[in-house]
Order: sequence, then C-alpha cells, then structure tokens
Amino acid sequence: MAIDTGLDRRFTEAADSLLELSSRPMMGGTCFFLNGNMLGGADRTPLGGRFMFRVGKDQEAEALTQPGASIVMAGKKRMGGMIFVDETVCDQRALRDWIRLAVSFVRPMPPK
Repeated sequence: MAIDTGLDRRFTEAADSLLELSSRPMMGGTCFFLNGNMLGGADRTPLGGRFMFRVGKDQEAEALTQPGASIVMAGKKRMGGMIFVDETVCDQRALRDWIRLAVSFVRPMPPK
C-alpha cells in the first residue's frame, strides 16, 4: 500500500464542508479524521487505488451491496464496519455519498 496524493485530494475535496477534517499517514496510506475519530482513508495497492470508509457494523451489510465495495481485512482479521471502495467506481458524487455515510456513523462519537 502507498499514499496516493491524487486520491487524498479527491477525498478532501469531496469532504470540503467538514472543517474538522484532519489527516495523517497511517496503515500504508492516508487516513482522515473527523474530530479525532477515523472517518476513512485512501491508498494505492498494486491492484489500484481505493478509498476506505468507516460506516459502522450496523451499516456494513448495506454498504457491501454497493458497486466496488469490499470488507477491510487486516491480515486475516476482518475489520468490522470498515469498507474499501475501488476508485474506478467512485466518482465525486459517489465519493460524497460514501463520506456522508461515514460521517453519519462518526459524527456522534465524542471528540478525541
């Protein structure tokens, strides 16, 4: 996995109304945080670019029905509530929709 500044820019542009958004390199890519809580991320693998969204376990099954969505795995461990979305099926409108879904899960969390 590697940082992809183009994907990072797309993520931040799609989340432009989230003034509390911050980022830092993590997990081989870039992770984005809302009030200190992980919202999502972006990276590039040998197979291509992808976005990651923290949607929560309650929204996971529905999220996985969307084009290009897959569960996040850390080695052999399933990261419940975390979804990867292939960049090729995630235009700016879809990216905003994914970010809204992640925000609906993350915003109620207490700030860190």
